[in-house]
Amino acid sequence: MPVVPQPEDLLTVEELIQRYLSQADLTESAKQGLNKLLANEVPIEMKPVSPAHFYRFSSGEPRRLFWARARGYIGEGNMKLHCCVAAYVSDYALLGTVLLPYSKYKARFIASLDHAMWFHSTFRSDEWMLYECDSPWAGSSRGLVVGRLWRRDGVLAASCSQEGVLRVKPVTENSKL
Repeated sequence: MPVVPQPEDLLTVEELIQRYLSQADLTESAKQGLNKLLANEVPIEMKPVSPAHFYRFSSGEPRRLFWARARGYIGEGNMKLHCCVAAYVSDYALLGTVLLPYSKYKARFIASLDHAMWFHSTFRSDEWMLYECDSPWAGSSRGLVVGRLWRRDGVLAASCSQEGVLRVKPVTENSKL
């Protein structure tokens, strides 16, 4: 398991968005986009390890790390439900990882071609787990991403892979799109 700050030391996605919205130099289109993100009711609580990289404010390696858990109590008795929540988490940010090194491009279309998961050990999706996403390859309008879902005690709970189609366009400052 990668060595990262614990979830208690990080801000949630909603807290980060509120912090970005309080910046005086934020453009109106950026405010609209952030408010749109806030309006989405996502059933997963997430805490990015590197927020600037998570949101593509800075380009870098095609790797994304964040803590995730279900919003609300699920309990111990229903492992199938925990696996369903983990599958939701695994699909949430996986393909977007492909674009992290390419900050000059914006996705205009992304679709999954395949998505596979392997469950290795029991886990609770209503407890914090570290999700590690890596994209080892991108090209020809496609990208491959692998993910690992770690329990807090360092045990690998699940692995996944996804290949997707990505159509991109250059980011332009004066675009009205």
